[in-house]
Amino acid sequence: MKNENLVLASGSPRRIQMMKEKGYDPLVMPAKVKEHLPFPMDMETAVLYLSSKKALWVETALSQRQKSSAPIIIAADTIVYKNAIIGKPRDCQDTVEILWKLRNDWHYVATGVCLLRAGRPVRKLFCEVTKVFFDDYPMEAVQAYAQTMEPYDKAGGYAIQGTFGKYVHHIEGDYENVIGFPWERIEKELALF
Repeated sequence: MKNENLVLASGSPRRIQMMKEKGYDPLVMPAKVKEHLPFPMDMETAVLYLSSKKALWVETALSQRQKSSAPIIIAADTIVYKNAIIGKPRDCQDTVEILWKLRNDWHYVATGVCLLRAGRPVRKLFCEVTKVFFDDYPMEAVQAYAQTMEPYDKAGGYAIQGTFGKYVHHIEGDYENVIGFPWERIEKELALF
C-alpha cells in the first residue's frame, strides 16, 4: 500500500507530517473549497459532508489533468463540538472565548474521512469521535496562548500536541483523531482498498 499513488486533499502540516512519519509520501493537493455547511447538520454529518466535498474537488481537479492512473484520495475534516460546532477561531478574542467555554468540562472532536479511488466508484466514508476533558485553567493562560500563532488554524482553537495540551486532563478515544487525522482507522481502511 505504501507504494500506491496517494493524494492528500489537505495542506495541513500535521496531516502531512503524520503520513510521512508512517512511511507514506503522498501528493499534497489541498482542496480549494469553502468549508461552510449548506444547512444545519449534526457533527458527524458535517465532517462527512466536508471531507467528501474536499475529496470530490480533488478528484475533479485530477481528472482535468487527464492522469491515466487512479490514485487514492484521502480527505479529512475536523471539528470541535460542545453544544454546537466550534470551528477555527477568527481572532484573539474568539480564541479566548472558545477556550474559556471549554475549560473544566468535556467536548467532542470529530473527524470525518473520505477515501476514494479517483475516477472509480470506490468510496469509503467514516467518522471518528474522541471525547476530550479539559482542566480548570486560569484566564491568564488562555490569554497568553491566544497571543501565540498556535490556535489559529485549528478547530476549537487548540493543539493537543502543542503547548495547550498540558491542560488536557484525559481523553476517551483516539489521540491522533484530536490532532485531526485518525491514522489507525485510515490505515485499516486503506488496506481494504
